[in-house]
Amino acid sequence: MRKLTYYVAATIDGFIATEDGSVDFFPVGGDHGPAITAQYPETLPSRVRESLGITKRNANFDTVVMGRRTHDFGVRTGTASPYAHLRQYVVSTTLTGRPDPSVDLIGADPLAAVTELKREQGLGIWLCGGGELARALLPEIDQIFLKLYPIVLGRGRPLFGTGPQLPDPANFRVITSQVFEDGVAFVKYGRTG
Repeated sequence: MRKLTYYVAATIDGFIATEDGSVDFFPVGGDHGPAITAQYPETLPSRVRESLGITKRNANFDTVVMGRRTHDFGVRTGTASPYAHLRQYVVSTTLTGRPDPSVDLIGADPLAAVTELKREQGLGIWLCGGGELARALLPEIDQIFLKLYPIVLGRGRPLFGTGPQLPDPANFRVITSQVFEDGVAFVKYGRTG
């Protein structure tokens, strides 16, 4: 069975974006970017891959699942198909049609849809964001790969969204961790139960 990995950047106080969805506060540059990109080149948008000359085949993921707001971020950069090198799914109850022929919609029950995707053959599934979708898919998340930036934002969009109390804690353990000279920590967690 394929694994669902929530691969995301966050502040040390647990936010993935400002309240209006901006991620401009995450610094660009430093030594963490090239090192992590070398391991996970498929997590860069297609246009960024092209501009950097990255032609590597997908090593870890062949499918990406994202929420509507995460997809809209890609649209603002000029494309309705931000990860053309992956099978793309957008979870939305408000989109009435596919934003691009290469993007599939999940309109209802994302948990059931992802459960089915995990049963298919192939590489892993990348949960790109956002926090509300991560909360809904938490029962199916096998791994969390967290780029932890040494920033306290104070408020914003939480790593696992908001909502009613979860029925049970979801337990994970550290698989590996690495701290870069620029202060970013890359921590990989695996589900324990």
